[in-house]
Amino acid sequence: MAEPPITHRPASTTGRWERGWRGEAGRLLEVVALVGLVVTQPLLDVLGRSPDFFLFHRADRAQILLLVTLVAIAPTVPVALLGPLSRLAGRTARALTHTALVGLLLAALAVQVGRHTTSLRGVPLLVLAGLAGLGGAAAHRRWRSPGRALRLAAAGPVAFVALFLFVSPTSAVVLPRGAGGAVGTAQGAAVHPPVVMLILDELPLVSLLGGDGRIDAARFPHFAELAGGSTWYRNATGVSGWTPNALPAMLTGRYPARSVAPHYSQYPDNLFTAFGGLYDIQAQESITRLCPPSRCEQPVAPERGLGVLVRETGKLLGQVAGPTNTRVDPEDSYREQTRVEAGLDAAEPVPADPKFRWDSLDDNQPARFTSFLAGLKPQPRPALHFLHLLMPHSPWTYLPSGARYDAPEDLPNDGAGWVELARQRHLAQLGYTDRLIGETLRTLRASGLYDQALVVVTADHGVSFHPGAQGRGMDAIRAAAGEVAWVPMFVKEPGQQTGRVDDRNWEHVDLLPTVADEAGIRLPWHVDGRSARQAPRADATKHFYDTPGQAVTFPGGVPTPPPLPTPHPLVGTEVRAGPTGGSARVADLAAFRATDPDTGTLPALVWGDVPDAIPDGTLLAVAVNGRIGAVVPVVPTDPGGRRFAALLTDDRLFRAGTNQLDVYQVAADGTLRRLTLS
Repeated sequence: MAEPPITHRPASTTGRWERGWRGEAGRLLEVVALVGLVVTQPLLDVLGRSPDFFLFHRADRAQILLLVTLVAIAPTVPVALLGPLSRLAGRTARALTHTALVGLLLAALAVQVGRHTTSLRGVPLLVLAGLAGLGGAAAHRRWRSPGRALRLAAAGPVAFVALFLFVSPTSAVVLPRGAGGAVGTAQGAAVHPPVVMLILDELPLVSLLGGDGRIDAARFPHFAELAGGSTWYRNATGVSGWTPNALPAMLTGRYPARSVAPHYSQYPDNLFTAFGGLYDIQAQESITRLCPPSRCEQPVAPERGLGVLVRETGKLLGQVAGPTNTRVDPEDSYREQTRVEAGLDAAEPVPADPKFRWDSLDDNQPARFTSFLAGLKPQPRPALHFLHLLMPHSPWTYLPSGARYDAPEDLPNDGAGWVELARQRHLAQLGYTDRLIGETLRTLRASGLYDQALVVVTADHGVSFHPGAQGRGMDAIRAAAGEVAWVPMFVKEPGQQTGRVDDRNWEHVDLLPTVADEAGIRLPWHVDGRSARQAPRADATKHFYDTPGQAVTFPGGVPTPPPLPTPHPLVGTEVRAGPTGGSARVADLAAFRATDPDTGTLPALVWGDVPDAIPDGTLLAVAVNGRIGAVVPVVPTDPGGRRFAALLTDDRLFRAGTNQLDVYQVAADGTLRRLTLS
């Protein structure tokens, strides 16, 4: 009998499938690790150190948790899906795709590492990062150990999220603990006057001063009016260049000791909890939340919602991941909503000042300022009216008249030509802030509150426009402490009629003790500050905290203002048609063909490019309707491709309808040659 034929059954495919799925899982872990290092870690690090980002946008716990989830997961999903999809083209295509993804992600990581460890920027840094990515990809393909290390690093995103939620300063906003605080008590039979506090932001004292060291009344008449009826503490300094540290110090009377959220759970003993037992509180904060919800609610909220958080976080990622120097500061994006954006009506009375078109530009008034003014009325009980207004803080968008203008978000603030433009834009917005001070004084007088009230106007910190050290950090402090630390500080006591100057060594931890003394409130906790009713400090030393708990000291004394920018002699002159030659590219020319000043928006910032044949330092005169509004230099090309930008601060240059914009090249002998615009 013949034996049955031997049949060959196909080998089991179980092992192959296991190897395939295990391989895919391993590749997924590698992608998770790299995306976590490139996106999740840097973003959560910045946001974790910036609780003010969430406080400004009034984000609740659910929105923050959703944002964190998106940051941790969303960037990984499309990258992780690309690999399995490539498998449809075969195993070789899958392997090559994964290697390419590893190389690209390693290159992106090398950009961030290179920015922090080398002096390379721009194209050279991209080339170096590309080489690092190629080397990493080759090592990953040749050896197993890089892949194994990446798979272990896939736990990183979970750790980054945990650090954000439980350790970072922002954790107090996500998981607030406690809302109590010591309540102040009356000092004997003291009378409790109404208290009006207006805290401005990013305002150096020297920006207000003229060459004689006094408030420049010609440029800032309302600040001069305020000084003429109050006590001006001319030697006043903030204690930090960062609002989340500076404002709590002002409202607790204590120097910054820890890097924590500017939140009532972290600072339970503050102005609002102390005054809450005796005063009705009408408080509007911007990037802090020191007043517990049980004491006060925000009448006007800024732009809010998950969509806003995602949009602004995306911008931060561009700053963090880019190959150029960028000051990553979420605070740079904070902007006051106007009253029209917030949907407020325009029922405020029109000022009598004929030079200020408040009647047509009223919609541009910051919404929270409008709400603040509406509350300045006598109350049956003592009231604390508090507003922290982000003015004249960047982004700079206002002319002195109150008209707004658009500007590129990536316009440089430092470097030849750019730092001068930044200071000019700051001073223009300060001119508008002066108008708001005038409105505050007018409203107080009209309501009968002015004589009764304790009125405080100050700023949390300044900002440097020193070339090479623009900003508020330690470089700026070392180069220009007078611009960063010294701030305007005015206190009008109830019934005060005449102004005086006090040059004592005022530090902003003195603010709360002074206000409490004037209001007849006894603070039930120790403060580092000293009330202005006490004898002045014998020590002239100033304390500044770039990092909480680490004081930098420097001598006091009223700072000397930097020279005022002097306009070029051509500014304001009429120009007739002259010789033409050369060309220039100008952004948004269409805005000059359909201008409506009554909308409150003008094309007042002109920027663009000129050919390489025009050397750096060449002066350009920018004219509107035949009158020169600005003369600016040509500068090296910035990352946005711009070689000049000019701010036209006089809105009388514009008219409704079509406006003629001309740019002239200014020769050494002063002659003008008109450039053809495109």
